[in-house]
Amino acid sequence: MEMLRSYTKNWYYVGGLLFFALAFLVGFFGDSIEPIRRILLLSYMALLVHQFEEMAIPGGFPAVFNIVVSGEKEASDRYPLNRKSAFIVNVLCAYSFYIVAIVFSDLIWLGLAQVLFGMAQIIIHGVLINVKMKSLYNPGLGAVVFLHWPISIYYIWYVYLNGLMQSWYWVAGVGLTLLAAMLLVNLPVTRLKDRDSDFAFSVEEMERFHVKDKMAKLVVKQK
Repeated sequence: MEMLRSYTKNWYYVGGLLFFALAFLVGFFGDSIEPIRRILLLSYMALLVHQFEEMAIPGGFPAVFNIVVSGEKEASDRYPLNRKSAFIVNVLCAYSFYIVAIVFSDLIWLGLAQVLFGMAQIIIHGVLINVKMKSLYNPGLGAVVFLHWPISIYYIWYVYLNGLMQSWYWVAGVGLTLLAAMLLVNLPVTRLKDRDSDFAFSVEEMERFHVKDKMAKLVVKQK
């Protein structure tokens, strides 16, 4: 039980270690992995980097989501996103969604949904948050731009090049991406939001990227 509790607090650091393990696997044994599965594995590795960037270095996404995106002021360390919902969304849901596509790599529409899910994060990181913070960067954007998009574009190019794409795959892929966003991201956060939650983020997690200071300075400039 203690190990599980520790994991729920440090899952993004474990994800960072998993990234290096997978990098070793792909680097030394990648030739033995089916190409399309290898691309989807790289997409999963991009997710791990994305999560580490959001939560650890530079970190601060809990504050970004709760303060900047949601406008919470009173209980921003736990509402609407808290440590429990963040763990469920990022580990239980996101890992499962990505790994299923890797296991069943012959289902092109499923792989397409996986890579589109990564690309779609440009909406919140590249547009929504930057507009609200009046910035060019926020935690998570780097992985979206430099990993998710290039890998996803390569996946789409690869399946077209090898005659694996069918028109209806786009419908299924986009539809599944939207469904995943609603059921695997929005639903857990909505159902578990609680201003009295016992699963608050730590002071250290909330202070990363200095979100409160950045927003306070922004308010001063607007006056």
